[in-house]
Amino acid sequence: MRKIILLGYMGCGKSTIASRLSKRTGIPFVDLDKSIEERTNLSINEIFEQKGELYFRKLEREIFIELLHSAETQIIGLGGGTPCYANNHELLKGADVFSIYLKASVETLTNRLVSNKSKRPLISNKSEDEIKEFIAKHLFERSFYYNQAQNVVPIDGKTKDETVEDILKILA
Repeated sequence: MRKIILLGYMGCGKSTIASRLSKRTGIPFVDLDKSIEERTNLSINEIFEQKGELYFRKLEREIFIELLHSAETQIIGLGGGTPCYANNHELLKGADVFSIYLKASVETLTNRLVSNKSKRPLISNKSEDEIKEFIAKHLFERSFYYNQAQNVVPIDGKTKDETVEDILKILA
């Protein structure tokens, strides 16, 4: 098992869980969005604004494939949309890949995202009801791609440490 991939909707805890999992296992964590930002010297928002989504999605796939092909064992945290574009969901099934969908309900995601919506450009100008509707629509559209993961770990009502424990049980 060379690559552990965490995926799911924004606010499900991919980066936090991956970081904690990395500490527990000693396997390095790589955040795909941070890798893209480092490569371009731009924030994700700046890439979208200056170069457009198509450019971003091409670069996202290119860097995702580079990470998958690197010789290092890694935990890779994907962006919320990564599995949904450019057939990236097919990359979740490789021989050296162990993919995990951190599955959260609309209610859990809404509660988490409403409290820090200013850091999320897609929802920063929306009311709580609009955020809930936005998330519900996105989850419906993305569920096919997220469910291509080899494993699903429900996170509703669980602490971050409980979620890490659930993942460790799957990896054992």
